[in-house]
This record gives sequence, C-alpha cells and structure tokens, in this order.
Amino acid sequence: MPRPRKHRNCRHHEGDRVFKPRSIPLPELEILTLGEDELEALRLCDVEGFHQAVAGEQMGVSRGTVQRLVKSGRETLVRAVVENAALIIRPEVPRDLKSAIPGDSENKEIRESQPEIEGNE
Repeated sequence: MPRPRKHRNCRHHEGDRVFKPRSIPLPELEILTLGEDELEALRLCDVEGFHQAVAGEQMGVSRGTVQRLVKSGRETLVRAVVENAALIIRPEVPRDLKSAIPGDSENKEIRESQPEIEGNE
C-alpha cells in the first residue's frame, strides 16, 4: 500500500482552468491535465526563480518532490503546445477526500468540484 500523499501548500489558481488551441473544438482535442501542485512548482522555480529546495520549503514538500513535479509539469505543458492538445489545470483534492477515488459513486463531492468541460463526458 502506498504512503499517503502529503499536503502541498499551493497558491490557488484564479484564472482560466482550460487552455486550448484556437479554432479547434474541444471535443476534437486530446485533453492533458496539469495538477495545481505541478503549476505551483513551475511558478516557484521557473517564474520566481527559487531553487527547488526553497520551493519545497514553501510548498511543504521535499526537494525531490519539487523536482518530480517540475519535470512532469514541464512535460505536460510542452506536450500540450507541441501536440495541439487542450490543457486543464486540475485543483488539488482536499485532504479529507485524499483517499477517495473520483470514479466512485460514493464520491460525488469530488466530481462536482471538478471544472465542467464541454464535450468531455
């Protein structure tokens, strides 16, 4: 059984949650998701210029976790741009629901908190 996921201190993203190429309908696009924690690691390291250790302290995780988040976040961003895919920023699941599986019928709260995406049903 994997270790429980540690809470990450992330700045809440207030802007758009879906980014896509112009003039291509969303249902025709591959959809990639970027976690809010990946976005925060990218912001701290690439925009603010912090070293991964400092970013880890601010997020409440290890330097290694920040390194993994930056790597996966960059990969997702580049794939979205190069492959003309839609990019969705996924909010962090609240701590009290962290063990819940979004596909379960018992977990309506998680599904209802996810952003609505036309044509992605």
